[in-house]
Formats: sequence, structure tokens, C-alpha cells
Amino acid sequence: MSTITQNQGETVTPATPAVDTAGVPALLERGRTLATPVLRAAVDRLAPPMDTVAAYHFGWIDAEGRPAAGDGGKAVRPALALLSAEVAGRAPEVGVPGAVAVELVHNFSLLHDDLMDGDEQRRHRDTVWKVHGPAQAILVGDALFALAGEILLELGTVDAGRATRRLTSATRRLIDGQAQDISYEHRERVTVAECLEMEGNKTGALLACAASIGAVLGGADDRTADTLERYGHHLGLAFQAVDDLLGIWGDPEATGKQTWSDLRQRKKSLPVVAALAGGGEASERLARLLADDAKKTEAEFADFDEEEFAARAALIEEAGGRDWTSQEARRQHTTAVAALDEVDMPDRVRAQLVALADFVVVRKR
Repeated sequence: MSTITQNQGETVTPATPAVDTAGVPALLERGRTLATPVLRAAVDRLAPPMDTVAAYHFGWIDAEGRPAAGDGGKAVRPALALLSAEVAGRAPEVGVPGAVAVELVHNFSLLHDDLMDGDEQRRHRDTVWKVHGPAQAILVGDALFALAGEILLELGTVDAGRATRRLTSATRRLIDGQAQDISYEHRERVTVAECLEMEGNKTGALLACAASIGAVLGGADDRTADTLERYGHHLGLAFQAVDDLLGIWGDPEATGKQTWSDLRQRKKSLPVVAALAGGGEASERLARLLADDAKKTEAEFADFDEEEFAARAALIEEAGGRDWTSQEARRQHTTAVAALDEVDMPDRVRAQLVALADFVVVRKR
């Protein structure tokens, strides 16, 4: 059984994986290979200097404008879009416009999120706002969002219109999730239900769209698309639960972020919220610490040393937040895979969707 061993010993094991994830890298690479030329062509439409700024964000050039072979991310969303076209009995290429549109929206959100969160690093490089300034991060993010709609609507089909409506709805939910995330940083307590709702919006909505958009472009009916969205939604919650674990205990060499990155940003992520809801002495001590933290200025909080963040992480673990989040990742994985049983599709495609779900929960990055 595949596992991921995270920094400081955390292990996340998928719920009864049905297939080996060894073939997933090929699926991800197929998504990159088919989507990247169309994605590059879309970015080339942008007016200077936005085209250059976007190219830097995607890792195609370095900060000086020289060609680079940067890390463009895991490419889970393009892989899902291509597979969903095959669910509808169409060639994976039918899903390419959907894959590109989803990637454009995803990167719109990353550009804005990095600025709002003050993140200085993404994929082991300085973020766009750090290199090119906040104004360019905002403008390029807005431009990518507009391009996403263009890419779909230029197809000129009824199914393209259906796909655009689904992407627009997913984008609105993604923005809702980001707004909730920011508001929760300033609240002393957030419930587990609120946290799951936020993460379902911020991460689950776009993965749900990716899992259905290729099928919609391929002419699948709404029932099939809705069921694939359900798979993608729960896959997104599993994905985010693992991200939340990595956000506290992940190895910076793998994540490309600082140690204890989510704690530095005072994020109310699943491990924190679950720990506070757990009760007991560790939970109460953690609540007092975080309440005191909330009263500190940004400058005071920035002066914290590694030991102080490590102490908070240890309390979260002692209060059960780490274990609960690991179990939640497995539960959401199981729910996602179960949804696939409701859709008729080739056995090969089903196995690949299950493998991708397994990969999300056991991924090392």
C-alpha cells in the first residue's frame, strides 16, 4: 500500500486504494503536454508586460526574462479534464479547452492569493507580486480569469456554453472560499463545519469543475456531469486536507514554502480547527495561545522564532488535530471514489480516476 511520510513522521494512507498510482505521472504529463501549447497561446494574447509576468508565473521564464524549465505545478486539474472527456466516450483532446480554462482560473486565484496571504515563495521561486509588484499580480490574475471564458466561448457550441456556466459558478465559489479563509484568520474560533465549507469552496469547487468539464464539452448529460463534480468536490476536500497537513508539518524542500507556513499566517486550517474542537488540556492550552496570538501585531508575530511555532504545532498534534485531518483525507477519498460507481464509463478510465484520487491523498508534494 502506498503511503506518504511527511516531515516529522506524519503518514497519510489512502482508503483501500483500488489501483497502483504508478501510472499517474503519465496521466499528469499527458495533461501538461496537451494543455500547455494552448495555455501558452492564450497567455500570448495578453498585452505587455502582462504576457511576460504571466510567463514568469507559469515558470516558462525567469525573473530576467530568460527561458526556464520551471515547475508548473502538479497538473491534477488538466489530467482530470482530459479523463472526464473520456468518461463521455470522447478523445482526451476534446477536454483540452476545459483543461486550459480551469488552469487559467486556478492560476488567477494563485496570483491573488499569494498577494493577499503575503506569500513570498511559490514552487521554489519568488512570487509574482514579490518580483513584479502587487499591481501586476492583480492585473495578470484578472486577465487570466477573462481568458478562461474566452477559451471556452470561442468553441461556439451549446456544450461550450454549458461548460462556461459551470466554470463561472465554480469560480464564484472559489472566491467565496478565499473570502471565508481571510475572514477566519481574524476570528478566535471557527467550527469544523465552517472550515470544511470554506475548503469545499476554495479547493473543491474548481477540482469538481475540472472533473466534469471535459465530459460536458464531450456532450455528457447533466446527471453525468453532476456526479463527476461530486467526485471532484470530495477529491478537492481530500486534496486540501493533505495540503493542510503539509502547511504545518511539510518539508519546505518539498512544499516550496517556509516551515510552519500556515501557522505563520495564522490560518484556521483543518488541523487547527479540529484540535480546538477536540477538548482536553492540550486543546485549551492551544486556544489560549492562539487567542494571545490574535492580539499581536503583524510585526510582533513576525518576531516569533522556530521554537514558538514548533510548540504550537506540537499542541495541535497533542490535541488530535493532525490525526483527525489525516482521517478526514481518507474519508473524503473514499466518498470521491464511491461517486464513480454511479457513472457508466470504460473500466480503464475508472481505474485512472481512482488512481488519481489515490495519488492526491498519498502525494509527496
